[in-house]
Amino acid sequence: MPRTVWSGAISFGLVTVPCHVVSATEDHSVRFHQVHLADMARVRVRKYCSLEDREVSNVEIGKGYEVSKDTIIAVSDEELREMPLPTAKAIEIEAFVPAASIDPIKIGQGYYLQPDGQVALKPYTLLRMALERSSKVAIAKYAWSGRERLGMLRVRDDVIVLHAMRWPDEIRDPAELTPQAVELTDDEIEQAQHLIEGMSRDDLEGEEFTDRYTEAVEQLIEAKREHKEPPRAEEPEAPGQVVDLMAALQESVAKAQELRGEDATVHEMPKKTTAKTTKKSPAKKTAEKKTTTKKAAAKKTAKKTAGRKPRSA
Repeated sequence: MPRTVWSGAISFGLVTVPCHVVSATEDHSVRFHQVHLADMARVRVRKYCSLEDREVSNVEIGKGYEVSKDTIIAVSDEELREMPLPTAKAIEIEAFVPAASIDPIKIGQGYYLQPDGQVALKPYTLLRMALERSSKVAIAKYAWSGRERLGMLRVRDDVIVLHAMRWPDEIRDPAELTPQAVELTDDEIEQAQHLIEGMSRDDLEGEEFTDRYTEAVEQLIEAKREHKEPPRAEEPEAPGQVVDLMAALQESVAKAQELRGEDATVHEMPKKTTAKTTKKSPAKKTAEKKTTTKKAAAKKTAKKTAGRKPRSA
């Protein structure tokens, strides 16, 4: 069971829901220590007072805010805890909005909210079911780790989840990174859509969604522990310069369909011969039928043109 990182209550109008906050995610990264390579001894970080030039213990260390180069104001943890801030004791719900209105760039770490005791079960279930039926998410404020934060509450598998959020002024404006306008044909856009369709799926389960970097680090450590030669990575192919975007898209679509066991010619587009754009690519049989119809129409037009008398000047 994950440990509790915060205890308090959800404030929902006049309804209070006592709860525990536990982390919803786990970090499986391989951790390294800093060592002295000469003898492999651990390197320790020690805290020194810059004025007295001596090591100080944690009991002697506190928080200080630098007003100027020569003036620092001490602020204790107790003073921070006793600030007149409602969100220091509760997760205050401020509004409910459609989930689609939240830009994912604002969403951060996720936490599960667990009802604290029997008394919290009914209001917790009430809030959960109300969120589910409304198809909305709750926007709340709370104060942790020395700052007030914005959060989003949603439901996942009958559990209320709290996501940390960025304040609006913490999101950088991407306007200066907007690329210059370029011209694209309908064929190129449609091929890109076919590629998206070919790579679409309903879940993120599978071998391709495993942490290969961590696995490789573990294999490296195991090989060195057994005094074996570490596995070597295959030399990656040098990426070529994309000259024909349409050809690259068509090849990508074919590969995606091949991996899914589909006919790689289903969405193949004819090579562009004019500046005109075409509608969506038909299936193979439809393409053959239209090609035959066009040939017949062309022959008929040629025959009429040949039998037509030339106009007098």
